[in-house]
Amino acid sequence: MKASHVGLFVGLILGVVAILEGFLAFLGVAFLGGLGLFVGLAIEGRVDLNNLTERRRR
Repeated sequence: MKASHVGLFVGLILGVVAILEGFLAFLGVAFLGGLGLFVGLAIEGRVDLNNLTERRRR
């Protein structure tokens, strides 16, 4: 599936949520969608979690 199709689908879902449930539900869905994207990228190996959790030593 092309990225433009995924973006269109996500936009449609967020629009429906905003219309039916209000702005706070819209923000909740957008946040959880971003969290799901991050988890998916981490599982695929496209995000290196070691860089995020590693403390810098001097």
